[in-house]
Amino acid sequence: MRQDDLLIEVGTEELPPKALKRLGQAFCELIGAGLQKAELDFGEARFYASPRRLAVHVTNLSYQQQDKTLEKRGPAVAAAFDQDGNPTKAAQGWARGLGITPAEAGRIKTDKGEWLVYQAEVKGQALTELLPALVTEALSRLPIPKMMRWGSSEHSFIRPVHSVCMLYGDQLIEGELFGIKASTALLGHRFHHPDTISLKRANSYLDTLRQAYVVADFGERRNMIQQGLQQVAEKLGAQVGIDEDLLDEVTALVEWPVVLTAEFDQSFLQVPKEALIYTMKGDQKYFPLLSSDGQLMPVFAFVTNIESKDPQQIIGGNERVIRPRLADAEFFFNTDKKQSLESRLDSLGTVLFQKQLGSLKDKAQRIASLAKSIAELLNADVEHAYRAGLLSKADLMTQMVMEFPEVQGTMGQHYATHDGEPQAVASAIGSQYHPRFAGDDLPDSAVSCAVSLADKLDTLVGIFGIGQLPKGDKDPFALRRAAIGLLRICVEKGLKLDLTVLIDKAVREFGDILTNAEVNQQVLDFILGRFRSWYQEKGIETDVIQAVLARQPTSPVDFDARIRAVQHFKSLESATALAAANKRVANILAKNAHDMDSSVQESLLSDEAEIALAEHLKHTEADVNSAMEQLDYKQVLERLSALHQVVDNFFDQVMVMADDEQLKNNRLALLQKLRSLFLQVADISVLN
Repeated sequence: MRQDDLLIEVGTEELPPKALKRLGQAFCELIGAGLQKAELDFGEARFYASPRRLAVHVTNLSYQQQDKTLEKRGPAVAAAFDQDGNPTKAAQGWARGLGITPAEAGRIKTDKGEWLVYQAEVKGQALTELLPALVTEALSRLPIPKMMRWGSSEHSFIRPVHSVCMLYGDQLIEGELFGIKASTALLGHRFHHPDTISLKRANSYLDTLRQAYVVADFGERRNMIQQGLQQVAEKLGAQVGIDEDLLDEVTALVEWPVVLTAEFDQSFLQVPKEALIYTMKGDQKYFPLLSSDGQLMPVFAFVTNIESKDPQQIIGGNERVIRPRLADAEFFFNTDKKQSLESRLDSLGTVLFQKQLGSLKDKAQRIASLAKSIAELLNADVEHAYRAGLLSKADLMTQMVMEFPEVQGTMGQHYATHDGEPQAVASAIGSQYHPRFAGDDLPDSAVSCAVSLADKLDTLVGIFGIGQLPKGDKDPFALRRAAIGLLRICVEKGLKLDLTVLIDKAVREFGDILTNAEVNQQVLDFILGRFRSWYQEKGIETDVIQAVLARQPTSPVDFDARIRAVQHFKSLESATALAAANKRVANILAKNAHDMDSSVQESLLSDEAEIALAEHLKHTEADVNSAMEQLDYKQVLERLSALHQVVDNFFDQVMVMADDEQLKNNRLALLQKLRSLFLQVADISVLN
């Protein structure tokens, strides 16, 4: 059967850069799924995407479906004909649906009787018949938040469509999409090659477009830009911080990337670098360059879509564009410094945090009080924690943060330093939102941790306290991120804090304005629930997480220690048998909870195996209690793993549910003691 490559391209106006990569990947996945559903064999499918095109390249695609035999079984013969041999309504209806008469149907005998059957040879459809509808279906299912129409057309897409190409080998597959007939014409670079270019073969797509100054492969363009940035940075003895999202966005903005550098006035470096970097990245899509010691240099890299014979013209244009933006940042910074953070506290009262929870000033006061309480638990400076909490939201009222919201907190640190606040206070203000994303830095001191934890707890307790729990993907107050950030701070900083204590303190700060009576337990469950996704990302098995969650330890540090201990225990040879034994014990105890005595009576121990288990438990209990005092959960489970053989012997040789009631209850008590020792760490009965 014929096999060849397939190329599908939709040429458009410039596509949204932040969505381009996702659109390209989705288009490829949907085409691949459509071909599989159509039962057309192929090698692999790969996406290409640039500002003016979405394309999919499929290798070794079969031209036609395999022929197959269609078999449709009908009613049983006994039900298909009456006593006179005439077809019943059931047989007539079945035959009519297939376009035959009951007399034309075949018969098939099975163990359950004889049935009518219809068999027909179905010839496989060709790609030319299947593809237009398949592509239309794929395009209709792209993750496009908002469609648009253009001209007088009734068609809609994310951007106006100008060309459609569906080429199989060197054969054009005819069809129409968005009112445009398929052709071999491709759009070239808007400026370097404004004329269309003809595609001769599907597998020459990349080379053909390259002649028209288009690098269609998204990944190749991205690598070209990244390498270009590294080269210019090395030439200047600088470092370039590659922001992955920005790199993807810039890749989606150009078809023929050229990396250049430009400069700005060194006087702007008096402005905090974070504000300048945000301006360059966020507004202009530039890449700031840093010196070896991390200081911002008065030079930046940028990516242009034109290979100019006079690049200085492009460089000069970008320098003229960035200057007023940096001048704005400089003006805001100098203006903001004229007023202290403390003087802005009253203005926070004019900004609502949440209707039922009050203003930002109310929130800042709650954070200050809660941060002081947490600092006390951490033996940190309580006054610094209180002061940092009180000033934590003041920078939201500065012109700099109003213009560049991304630098909130960071600018508060700079303004606090300018105001003469203690370094610990300024640092805590700067790191109050940390960690902001996976892998982000944590607060650097106990005072900073106290303020960051207080901020997150206030939001969690407040929003849960008025019954606005996150639902599905909706999480407008970023409660999931706050909970994971809280856990990271406690675990990675080794802070021995109890969540029930922290939540209770946070609830008290709200006074009587909370309406949800279940807020304490709901917030605790929500925070502990974040452990599941956090550990899964680290490669921890679900059953290990569930074993610890079953005990619901409320200290994140303690929770983490148990996770690591159970993970280690699961690697031991005896783990499988002990987990199974615990499951068996748990089931027995659950069914006989009403019959159990509180303690084991040694005088009732009669069987050699149960005497041995009782003796081992007695000695093991002392070791376990000693290790538990040190919170050495790994040692606890290692010591319990030594019970493997004696537990197996017990179940092999002892009848737990003895006829003698006293004997039975005593053996249940023995199992309860065994189970209790394991449950001090986790419920290993849930381990797979």
